[in-house]
Amino acid sequence: MLTDEPLAEFRSVWLPHITDDGLNRIVELLDKASPLLIHGTFTRVPPMGCLASHVAWNHPQTCRFDDHEAGVMWLSRVAGLNPATSAVILAWDRYGAADFQLRTDLLEACREEQSARRAQPLHPRLAPYADALPS
Repeated sequence: MLTDEPLAEFRSVWLPHITDDGLNRIVELLDKASPLLIHGTFTRVPPMGCLASHVAWNHPQTCRFDDHEAGVMWLSRVAGLNPATSAVILAWDRYGAADFQLRTDLLEACREEQSARRAQPLHPRLAPYADALPS
């Protein structure tokens, strides 16, 4: 059973730093229990990586790293977490996508975040052009 700590860390620390592209990628991988989403190591052979690596590969500050450094760099430099003590990483490393409850909880948090981002009002400078924006 998933403790509250990994999910709380994911919501409060990970999600605010994940780009829209990174969030979409994680949703896609979690939803399919994709074999590209691994556990126990940050990266095997790109495009096989853990949660942090896939987030990092879709973040402007860490996308240049294609090996095991990507996830570590994103966690430490962008999210401000110690990769060795991240509750999300520790929980994910146990069973990864095979942990149905963890995968479901993370996917639900991601989908809630996607909905919240879509519901955010337009930036004031874009409001006059709202009719021209695709919906």
